[in-house]
Amino acid sequence: MISCLARIFIKNYKDTSLPRVRQAYGMLCGSVGIFLNILLFAGKATAGLLSGSIAITADAFNNLSDAGSSIVTLIGFKLAGQKPDSDHPFGHGRLEYISGLVVAFFILLMAFELLKTSIDKITNPRKPECTPLIVAILVVSVLIKCYMAIYNRSVGQKIQSVAMAATATDSISDMCATTMVLASVLLAHFTGLVIDGYCGIAVAIFICIAGIKAAMDTINPLLGQAPEPEFVQEVSDIVMSYEGILGIHDLMVHNYGPGRVHLSLHAEVPADGNILEMHDLVDLIEHTLRDRLNCSAVIHMDPICVNDPETDRLHAVVEKILNEVDPILTMHDFRIVKGPTHTNLIFDVVAPFNCQLSDGALTEIISYKIKEHNPAYFAVIDIDKQ
Repeated sequence: MISCLARIFIKNYKDTSLPRVRQAYGMLCGSVGIFLNILLFAGKATAGLLSGSIAITADAFNNLSDAGSSIVTLIGFKLAGQKPDSDHPFGHGRLEYISGLVVAFFILLMAFELLKTSIDKITNPRKPECTPLIVAILVVSVLIKCYMAIYNRSVGQKIQSVAMAATATDSISDMCATTMVLASVLLAHFTGLVIDGYCGIAVAIFICIAGIKAAMDTINPLLGQAPEPEFVQEVSDIVMSYEGILGIHDLMVHNYGPGRVHLSLHAEVPADGNILEMHDLVDLIEHTLRDRLNCSAVIHMDPICVNDPETDRLHAVVEKILNEVDPILTMHDFRIVKGPTHTNLIFDVVAPFNCQLSDGALTEIISYKIKEHNPAYFAVIDIDKQ
């Protein structure tokens, strides 16, 4: 159904890299979610009243809260699609993450309310009614939630939306919750064993776990998480595909919302190259990154001495020392400055966040080993984290 509606209402529906197409998908899925959740609420509320089951009634209000969550998602996509302004020069894309966080809050709130009600049901148990109509309503509810989880996850992956992913997670938790409620109703009918309240607690715990996961998926990009390795590799492949680029480092990716990525990096170029030609090459690469990855790119040129025997020899010496200190260490921007009494070896050391040594300890150890190799060598080191 979503695919058919997308073909009808979304122009250029296949080009999901366009911000307006992403926004249209989000609003379409949000609108369908509101309709289906209200439909489920009406059906389950009726079943809850007929059966007297607190688990079914709680599940019905869970769907009502999902309708509210869909409204929040729809508003989030609408606000996130606003154009940049003087107060927000990078746009409003992170509002989509905030809407996903609000959805996660609704999930957790419903889990808490369901937990309280279920505990009360355990202390005052009552066998729920079971009729073909009630069973049919619950079975249809499971199927609808399964469909909602599938299309939310599919669209979320297509447009790379954490808000949609949170909604898909919520739909999966609802599907499992309703299945558990259905099982408790059938069990009470056929065996007389009343576990309505206990099933409610199990559902509440399941919903709580789903809410925490959904919250983490939206909080991480708001805090500034590391870029996906696939994206980093794609950037590297594009830049390194141009002749004249010797290497890249200091890649930084700033995410201001889906489709609003700004990146910067240092590109190593030959020191003896024509500066105007190198500058033109860097401009070309920036435009290529923008066109192929739909991002804004800024590239800084780092001149590197090539074909200099002394520089190459000392570069190999320092690489060996880094490997001795910790094999996970790498370096870039290596250059030497000779003086009448000593030679400065200037370079950056890249130390992953899981490196056991502190920045100060790394600098001290590497400098000592370089001095040990030759007292006339002085190390000037900057530590980069990645």
